[in-house]
Amino acid sequence: MEDWKAFLAERERRQLLRRLVPSSGRAPALAVRDGREYVDFSSNDYLGLSSHPALVAAAREALDRFGVGSGASRLMSGDLAIHHELEDGVAAFKGCEAALVFNSGYQANTGILPALFGRRDAIFADQLCHASQLDGALLSRARLLRFRHNDPEHLERMLVKHRGAFGRALVMTESVFSMDGDLAPLAPLLAACRRHRCLLMVDEAHATGVFGPQGRGCVEAEGLAGQVDLVMGTFSKALGGFGAYLAASRTVIDTLVNTARSFIYSTALPPPVIAADLAALRLCLAGRRAERIYCDGPARFGRRCARRGGPSAARARSSPSSWGRAPSPSPSRRRSRAGDSSRCRCAPRRSPKGRPGSASP
Repeated sequence: MEDWKAFLAERERRQLLRRLVPSSGRAPALAVRDGREYVDFSSNDYLGLSSHPALVAAAREALDRFGVGSGASRLMSGDLAIHHELEDGVAAFKGCEAALVFNSGYQANTGILPALFGRRDAIFADQLCHASQLDGALLSRARLLRFRHNDPEHLERMLVKHRGAFGRALVMTESVFSMDGDLAPLAPLLAACRRHRCLLMVDEAHATGVFGPQGRGCVEAEGLAGQVDLVMGTFSKALGGFGAYLAASRTVIDTLVNTARSFIYSTALPPPVIAADLAALRLCLAGRRAERIYCDGPARFGRRCARRGGPSAARARSSPSSWGRAPSPSPSRRRSRAGDSSRCRCAPRRSPKGRPGSASP
């Protein structure tokens, strides 16, 4: 206990201690704290769909029909027809044979990887992959090798050097990196996978809903639908709902139903959540030009904020932000103080990549 207290005291001293700071209300791009309304630069609700009337109505109807919770895991009695309807919709949306819904993005990544890979296998991960991807790789007990960020040539050299020593091999990346905002070079990564008999897993959490035709993601935008082996994503960002999915072959999905512990031993997502996710998927399929809204919106948003004395459009667009604290010398902290006075709150967000690490040789 004393060492935990010392850890917390040190974090406090360095102004790195995380705290939960509740809001009393929220709306798309807005949050209310201490009776004051702030412009929220930190939300993943990119298109404001979390309060869209179609999602609210779908959730309310499912609540009246099915009740609040699902009551059991899906392998018991918690499996409902709307779970399968959502999975069929995701599979079609992503151009894959089948899909499986998980309770969160973290549970998806930490369930998929240990279920499909083990001690005799290798996982080659982009150096900036999300913490949930890295944790999933560690849980699998496969050999984790990290290539330099968005560097297919470095990956190629690593595959030449290491691939032959392992059974299965996976190359893992995000399509849109949540902190840096850059896009993965999916086509060169896929080509390297094919040359070296590797599977490719792409995390589309921050791309689904905003990139590609009808928001189908970067895999679709690059013409690679049906070619990427494992396409993972979430409903909790641009789609405004909750939960996650994997789109893959029927064989992979059936294997996960039998082996993915985070799926097997979790109560199924509540029916109102599933219904809202379905409604969001239908909005995407209706053809809304979400990518243009997403890409152009920050500039317009930043200009409006700057007119109120907050961060400039360029800063608003280039600086990932959230509610939080940081050492006072940082430029992000200074922007946060400026934001406080203008009701535009933008404090720095810490990377979700886990502990810092270097790429493998």
